[in-house]
Amino acid sequence: MTLISLKGVSKSYVMGPTRLAALKQIDLTIESGEFVAIMGASGSGKSTLLHILGLLDVPETGIYQLGDDNISTLSDEALADLRNQKLGFVFQQFHLLSGINALDNVQMPRVYSLRGGDDKNDAIAKLTAVGLKDRVHHLPNELSGGERQRVAIARALINDPILVLADEPTGNLDTKSEEEIMAILESLNAEGITIVMVTHEMEIAARAKRIITMRDGNILSDVVKSKSVKKSPQIVSPPTPIKTMFVAQIWEDIRQAFRSIGVNKTRSFLSMLGIFIGVGAVITMLALGTGATNAIKKDLSTLGSNLLIVRSGASHNQGVSMGVGSGTELSILDSARLQKLPTVKTVSAIVSGRAQVVNGNKNWNTQVQGVEPSYANIHYESIPQGRFFNADENSQRERVAIIGLTVATQLFGTESPLGRTIKINRNSFRVIGLLPAKGFSMGRDGDDQIIIPIHTAMYRLLGSDHIGSLEVEIKSEDLLAISKTTITNTLKKAYRIPADNEDFLDIRDLSEIQKAIKSTVGTMSALLGAVAAISLIVGGIGIMNIMLVSVAERTREIGIRKALGATKKSIQSQFLVEAIILTLLGGILGIILGEGISQILKLFTGWPMQIGLNSVIVATVFPTLIGLFFGYYPARQAARLNTIDALRYE
Repeated sequence: MTLISLKGVSKSYVMGPTRLAALKQIDLTIESGEFVAIMGASGSGKSTLLHILGLLDVPETGIYQLGDDNISTLSDEALADLRNQKLGFVFQQFHLLSGINALDNVQMPRVYSLRGGDDKNDAIAKLTAVGLKDRVHHLPNELSGGERQRVAIARALINDPILVLADEPTGNLDTKSEEEIMAILESLNAEGITIVMVTHEMEIAARAKRIITMRDGNILSDVVKSKSVKKSPQIVSPPTPIKTMFVAQIWEDIRQAFRSIGVNKTRSFLSMLGIFIGVGAVITMLALGTGATNAIKKDLSTLGSNLLIVRSGASHNQGVSMGVGSGTELSILDSARLQKLPTVKTVSAIVSGRAQVVNGNKNWNTQVQGVEPSYANIHYESIPQGRFFNADENSQRERVAIIGLTVATQLFGTESPLGRTIKINRNSFRVIGLLPAKGFSMGRDGDDQIIIPIHTAMYRLLGSDHIGSLEVEIKSEDLLAISKTTITNTLKKAYRIPADNEDFLDIRDLSEIQKAIKSTVGTMSALLGAVAAISLIVGGIGIMNIMLVSVAERTREIGIRKALGATKKSIQSQFLVEAIILTLLGGILGIILGEGISQILKLFTGWPMQIGLNSVIVATVFPTLIGLFFGYYPARQAARLNTIDALRYE
């Protein structure tokens, strides 16, 4: 049965300005079960012939028939499948992958195979057959030359090939190892496997049953010493479903990626460094923006929602404005007037001034605000300690006070102020509550104040018959505009102010201030995020550069994988997966870095920083996309490498 048929096969190479003919119109037939030795001097074309027989190279002219397959008509993917399924390779340089042990090296062809079966046990069986049962977990650099060549033979046999091609299989071995390898090849041939071996040693060629001698790209002689008695077995295994093959290949790509990262730790770290810093910056910036936003929201929440601040407008003297607050003075009665408006939810009149506060031998100058009981509903969800004053205490002008944390610390230290008596401008007040902590906000200490009933402030403490301002909480945000008009008209009517007087009142909409602050924080967060994203892109470029270096360093590995049946797609997939894993690892480390920096900043700023799910998603998805984008070009370059050139790469 004819296994190999060459008719008029030619091959030449361009060497500078010269075209060198390596094979010249070769006609050759090899039957199943033969053991053929190809001999010849250097440059005779024997290696080129072996590469064409092994589908590592293609002829320029002529027809190559391998069994039922016309090689000339097949695609690169089909040739890779044939190399994997029907051929086994044994090289002079062994071509084992250095980062993995003997067992994994033998299993390598199965990664690119459609065959089923127990890969591990099959590989152990092949290693046992070549006498390496006790060396399955050793790395190539822990094996002798003969042992490495036996691993290569076991690898060549893992998919039960019908043809084994050996390129100088004993060229780098001592006499004892040489004998062991030849004995294995002879036993394989005895089992019916076709062997085609290239050698320059006559004593090795003499072990074959047929010797072909070449010179200058031609077959000089073809001597058959003995006929083969067995034919190569045609082993057909049920194919593994495509889905299973795909999952197996991706899993192998992941394993290989981690192996490569482990073997080249420094290079891998440098690859991840840009992503590591970039993701750390993104996480920190997002946490910083979130923390600032939360802190501002907390501060703004104490101002109330949908809040209008109503003050008297400016007066004019000979056409010159005297400033806000210099116009018609507002009255405590205005609070009741505005409370009746349908769009108003709550109103509190406010009067304020500074006062000296004393407790024993401790004193402090602070801001005192007289307010109505409704003030608590506008600004506080609850009082952390004690209580707020009620309507009766306000109407009866009770001397009760709710003090801020700063005042409490200055007057009482670590002691509880509740129930204690303090003097405000020599008037005794009983402390009934402690205000919620605000911290510094908008340039002032929000905890440095005292709240007392407005009637007490006006008639017992400050001696004022008018108020400073009104805080009006509107029922909903969309009613703010109409409420301004209604409030203005109501108070103009009460004070008999002409309708055309535009400066009677100064009404400030705190929701607009809140929006402006939030918009500014959002803009700054976006800007910081953009800067961090740029660092991620720079990190991606670093990944691409390092991956290109990796392709150059692993050129021979790529050639080995292609010789074992890897297609362009599988090589590209392997390097893409590696790039993605590098970026993902960098992203994970970046998340940890960002979290650490965020916690440090939290200690200094006091902001409620937190890393949300969105931040983690951004920090993982974005690096993955970067790995895909910047890893594609190096992966494509790896996939396009010529198999023979890659195997010969030094």
